[in-house]
Amino acid sequence: RRSSDLYMYFSNWLHGDIRQYDIKDTRHPKLVGQVWLGGSIVKGGPVTVVDDPEMNSQPDPLIMKGKRVQGAPQMIQLSLDGKRLYASTSLFSAWDKQFYPDMVKCGSVMLQIDVDTEKGGLKLNRDYFVDFGNEPDGPALAHEIRYPGGDCTSDIWV
Repeated sequence: RRSSDLYMYFSNWLHGDIRQYDIKDTRHPKLVGQVWLGGSIVKGGPVTVVDDPEMNSQPDPLIMKGKRVQGAPQMIQLSLDGKRLYASTSLFSAWDKQFYPDMVKCGSVMLQIDVDTEKGGLKLNRDYFVDFGNEPDGPALAHEIRYPGGDCTSDIWV
């Protein structure tokens, strides 16, 4: 089995997290990694969490290179070796306007998450940050990102 067959990834656009599940036993997936990358339930955000058995407190807003990340991870792409997960924050401009109006004003971003393929686990790579806020005719709302001949699993179909 390839390491990419051992894990499943879940992007929670409203809450703002990406989760990694160990699916070696497909009938009993186990959460082994989680990273918060924005979302509506961050501290000071539009939603206050009253009771959630999975959380002790609301996550802090994500700041990358001095900029608060608006929106939340939506489209995710796993690298061919399973060691990097790329996430963009725009879902659909009409929904972006409704749920994340500040992202529409300042643009979406693309982030990279380092993946532990041995034990499971996710860690934000703070050196990788693509800001679509200053694009020509922007700010831009990048959704699905493809790199022909590139690094991600979906790129093999391009």
